[in-house]
Amino acid sequence: MRILVVGAGAVGGYFGGRLLQAGRDVTFLVRPRRAAELARAGLVIRSPCGDLALRDPPRVRAEDITQGFDLIVLSCKAYDLADAMAAFAPAVGERSMILPLLNGMRHLDELHRRFGGDHVLGGQCVISATLDAQRRIVHLNTMHRLSFGELDASDSPRMQQLAAVLGAAGFDALPSRQIVLEMWEKWVLLATLAAVSCQMRATLGDVLQAPGGEALVVALLDECRAIAEAAGHAPRPAFLDQARSTLTAAGSPLAASMLRDMQADAAIEADQIVGDLLDRGRAQGRAAPLLSLAYTHLKAYEARRERMRQPSAATGS
Repeated sequence: MRILVVGAGAVGGYFGGRLLQAGRDVTFLVRPRRAAELARAGLVIRSPCGDLALRDPPRVRAEDITQGFDLIVLSCKAYDLADAMAAFAPAVGERSMILPLLNGMRHLDELHRRFGGDHVLGGQCVISATLDAQRRIVHLNTMHRLSFGELDASDSPRMQQLAAVLGAAGFDALPSRQIVLEMWEKWVLLATLAAVSCQMRATLGDVLQAPGGEALVVALLDECRAIAEAAGHAPRPAFLDQARSTLTAAGSPLAASMLRDMQADAAIEADQIVGDLLDRGRAQGRAAPLLSLAYTHLKAYEARRERMRQPSAATGS
């Protein structure tokens, strides 16, 4: 199976690197800057699950793609989806599978419109990883799970084939008959975590020490749960119990990756993680005042960031 991994950042680089290590046929679709980094220093992973250094990993530019790939693993940020689709479009053949590992659910609609539903799978990953100053992939704990499945919940022959290819590759690969529900559950957790930690500019442990902190966390989780339920994807009781336990753990160092992006003055997935959830709630008549306030906060950050990047009128530039 020929695999194209779109992006070689923390997520795509990690899972793609593990697949290469396991002998799979993997090529990275990367931008010129990342291509130069990979050519110079290789793909380097630092992980409690085992370090990895791959010299000169296979890579391709969008304009050089001349044939389809069997599997396209999409690991870009959600706000980069339009550019990513344009880049990997030449790789989509008649039987290509597109496995997105993006946050939220909006990307499924966009992929369907561009490539048709037959190509698109459901997918998600659980991993905490980042790129360090040397552009190495740093895996921050031992969690490295990738789940995938048909959007219609079927156990198709291609799912069996995919399970064989992704299995035994140095991470947990889990085929799922409930991938859509699992994606919604992850979305509920991420939206809650982002709303809390970004608005408070703090870890969960710090928020929970503040007056009213635990009540805020629980109320936001309930707003997000209610939206998912109204949309026909009610989170399971076991998930909710685990989510509450995680989000209210005393002293937790957990914070949304979106907060790290804000602290680095980087782009954020405000619309895809929080805004789209709000839109779906409004469509079902569900009010979510706390989540709405958090979204306003995130959009104010984006407005300030955009303004600071505009040429100064005072300089005449």
